[in-house]
Amino acid sequence: MKNEMKETGEQQKPPDRRRYLRDPIIVFKIMEDTRIQPLFGYAKNISRGGFFIASINPRKPGESFKIFFQIPGTEPGTEINVRCKCEVVWARKYSKTDKLEPGYGVRFIDIPDDIAEAIDSWVSEQSN
Repeated sequence: MKNEMKETGEQQKPPDRRRYLRDPIIVFKIMEDTRIQPLFGYAKNISRGGFFIASINPRKPGESFKIFFQIPGTEPGTEINVRCKCEVVWARKYSKTDKLEPGYGVRFIDIPDDIAEAIDSWVSEQSN
């Protein structure tokens, strides 16, 4: 889809087609439920539907795994603990010529509704 020109001659960005509102977040520790090897990552663009994990060794699309992570609360004891299964929906490998960081996007598969709603609320608060 090409960017459209406004009447003023400015280029217009294509609309963001993401399904849910999202916000950047740093996740200090993402633990796989297998507990064999913790996965430490930098997660971005979290939404109730999933997030992006920056990684120089991205997983392959179609892989699924269980994860645990925590979203910071506004006060001690208000953190959101998330435990769910996720699936890699896309991956981007490192490239010297690409300015986008490598990593992969995951979709939460079995996230409980109350946790999804809590993520929505947190994202809305962060966006204000």
